[in-house]
Amino acid sequence: MTDESEATAGVEKLSLQPEKLNETVKIDILLNAAGNAPIMKQRKWTVDWMKDISWVSKFIHKYLKLDPEEKIFLYINQTFAPSPDQILKNLYECYGNQNKLSLHYSINQAWG
Repeated sequence: MTDESEATAGVEKLSLQPEKLNETVKIDILLNAAGNAPIMKQRKWTVDWMKDISWVSKFIHKYLKLDPEEKIFLYINQTFAPSPDQILKNLYECYGNQNKLSLHYSINQAWG
């Protein structure tokens, strides 16, 4: 009977975990201008880590008040361009440094 009560306790703990996963987790991202891109007055932003790269691109586009035909290129650590559907959480876990994710943005293709 002890094994059954332990198994039941484990099931109850598992049922509580999804509630914790639904909590909003925020991460810090640093947005650095590259090439001839306009510089943002505020570089550090705290965003929901379940946002994707396309959301960041749209945010920068809107913040800088760029023309609709102008494109934004985003790069991780000045090395590669992540796909637009890539989640910030995954990038932060792999490439985050000093509790921040560093993104570089450019109007023209800069790296890669």
